[in-house]
Amino acid sequence: MIVERVQAGSVLQQAYGAARELARRGVTEGARVAVDTADSAAVLTWLLGADLLGAATLVVEPSWAPREREAVFEDARPDVVVTGGAEPTGERIAPAGDEDTLFYLPTTSGSSGRPKVLARTRGSWSRSFAALGRFPEPGPVFIPGPLSSSLFLFGALHAVWGGQEPRLSSRFTPEEACDGVTAVHLVPAMLAKLLAVLERRPDLRESCALRTVVCGGAHVGEELRARFSLLLPHAELVEYYGSAEHSLIAIRRGEDGLRVVPGVETDIRDGVLWVRSPLSFSGYLRGGVRDPAPEWSTVDDLARFTGAGALEVLGRAGTMVSSGGKLVPAEEVEAVLRGVPGVVDVLVTGTPHATLGAVVTAVVEGTPLLRELRAAARAGLEPGKRPRRWVITDALPRTASGKVRRS
Repeated sequence: MIVERVQAGSVLQQAYGAARELARRGVTEGARVAVDTADSAAVLTWLLGADLLGAATLVVEPSWAPREREAVFEDARPDVVVTGGAEPTGERIAPAGDEDTLFYLPTTSGSSGRPKVLARTRGSWSRSFAALGRFPEPGPVFIPGPLSSSLFLFGALHAVWGGQEPRLSSRFTPEEACDGVTAVHLVPAMLAKLLAVLERRPDLRESCALRTVVCGGAHVGEELRARFSLLLPHAELVEYYGSAEHSLIAIRRGEDGLRVVPGVETDIRDGVLWVRSPLSFSGYLRGGVRDPAPEWSTVDDLARFTGAGALEVLGRAGTMVSSGGKLVPAEEVEAVLRGVPGVVDVLVTGTPHATLGAVVTAVVEGTPLLRELRAAARAGLEPGKRPRRWVITDALPRTASGKVRRS
């Protein structure tokens, strides 16, 4: 149980209080709890309390449309819905369940637009935390996003698992990432914002106590990685690749590229990555009934292995741009452009063209210079992959985890 890693303090007392309240409402081992609040501290409290009882938690996403919420609740069939917070208590509760107990019900969008409800065991995430390892230095871990996002919930529970205090925030501010915290879980767009501020503020670079930056959700390009090394020379950048279905698949530390997590099996079939893993989900909930997950599964990511054995993820098959007979992986282009100064994030897509079918088009959030974007494209991409059209915007639409909402 993750809460067993907490030695003392308010997090433990809040978790016991939540467990007491849930037990009063009839929650027992195997039950399902829906947490309907935007308060990250309350979400964490209820989840840890439910986990103590051996119950699984669904975290409601505030931005769901009524039809999405209805569909999720129809599939998850929660026994109890909680809002607000719970009163803390020092009275301990004997934990229930084991590593195979379901503890979390994440959701992910399906091709039809109807969210899918996944089932995850404790062991699938505790083994993922172990693969990442503990933080080398004690101190608060900054979690700069809502816990309705599985990416940030994963970060908060990784901090708890490692015996550290998660410092929760509903949004990302670069200054807070340097305010006495030693680690942070974020996405590449947030990393780009942090580095942009550090470039402008030598005083913040001097005082920044970060020693570990854990980055997921998208590929970190080499230019962004080089800026990180220059601006945060005493910190380690840990990049991971995974999905809601598979948890961690590969981790990158240093210059060796993404390396498949020990125990995870991969197979590339017609360019598509398939995974068999003890870290994977246990199935989908449909109408309250769990359909077991297949032995091998895929989220349709295109990938390949380098000669040195590193995993290269090219992005979802659905994001490929077909231009003049050439298939261009959108995420490869995005990773190159994301390292340009002034860029917050990038979305690459295809826009119609009379003879080529489509041309590679970059929609760039931020204030970069066009000549620097083109120079980065020339330096990092072969000619057929370079954007032909450029659009600069103040803000790209985003998911709860802070990733660009491609749809």
